Amino acid sequence: MLRASGVAVGLFLGARLAGAAVLALLAEAAGRPVLALLGRSWDSVWYLGIAAHGYGHALGRHGYSDLAFFPLYPALVRAVSEVSTLGGGAAGLLVSWSAALVAAAGLYAVGALLYGRPVGIALVLLWGLLPHSVVLSMAYTEPVLAACAAWSLYAVLTGRWLWAGSLAALAGLARPNGFAVAAAVLAAAACEVWRRRGRVSHRLWTGAALAPLGWTAFLLWVGRRRGDLLGGYFAVQARWGSRFDLGRGSLRFVHALLLHGGRVVFPMALLLVAVGVVLFVLLALDRPPLPLLVYSGVLLLVVLGGSGIFESKPRFLLPAFPLLLPPARALVRTAKARPWHAAVLVASLAGLSYLYGAYLLVLGNAPL
Repeated sequence: MLRASGVAVGLFLGARLAGAAVLALLAEAAGRPVLALLGRSWDSVWYLGIAAHGYGHALGRHGYSDLAFFPLYPALVRAVSEVSTLGGGAAGLLVSWSAALVAAAGLYAVGALLYGRPVGIALVLLWGLLPHSVVLSMAYTEPVLAACAAWSLYAVLTGRWLWAGSLAALAGLARPNGFAVAAAVLAAAACEVWRRRGRVSHRLWTGAALAPLGWTAFLLWVGRRRGDLLGGYFAVQARWGSRFDLGRGSLRFVHALLLHGGRVVFPMALLLVAVGVVLFVLLALDRPPLPLLVYSGVLLLVVLGGSGIFESKPRFLLPAFPLLLPPARALVRTAKARPWHAAVLVASLAGLSYLYGAYLLVLGNAPL
């Protein structure tokens, strides 16, 4: 088990290092420092500001507030900076890269538990070769959420309810959509209570109670600071143009895109979200364990129903790794029957991932 997990994590690390090499070549050609691109792009600047100065250190205009950003990642960056000589950007990258490796191990554990070691390895490899997987090498929060989510879901599947609830609480402190992990834990707990007619251990009740605490606590803390306990956080998000409007804003954007066109990042984002919907249907047809379905479904619902920066939607789906289980199983079957076909497919995915990731950071000039 440990050897196969090491193979999976090694493949993931190799995939991301190759992507970083391609990025470095394009960045050098464009005269831009690659470490600055990875460590201080877009939202990274806000997180590093919180890590350095705490909340309330305004960096934006037009009423933007850093209270929109959840605290786990900047807290980890601050901790690394305090115990080392690393600056904010380097500390942020160390946290993100370490979390990505922990997440890769968690993905392998879930995939191997459900479908065997080859599928676990394929799942990790596909995750590392997604078009937006460059984000997993940046000072962003997706790796931290993915790490908490993967190991929380593994804990649920193996009956470790205290671990599941604790990691779900941490996931809720990592990102706004981190409540998807708590939803998965609560759904699994409710199903277990129903199946056993209420005769369950205190660990299950405790784990279920812990799961939503991180997300809920931060929202209430922001609400208290804003003078609106229940609505303060959502008012902060609304100033950023982010709200859950059942997809009306996204539909208007897609309509304008179809009529007038746009930069390549917009149709690519639309395509990737559509692929996510198809993968969710395929996952549901495979009848996976309930927590995986709930977790992926909530993440997808947030992407489809939320307004905001449209080109960021594929990034929001990065932690939804269960969506990759059907293609991972198909890749393993292909590798057994036609190894060269599988090799060409993986090479094609790698080429797309590396080139598109480099484009997004160096030339795209669009928020990630």
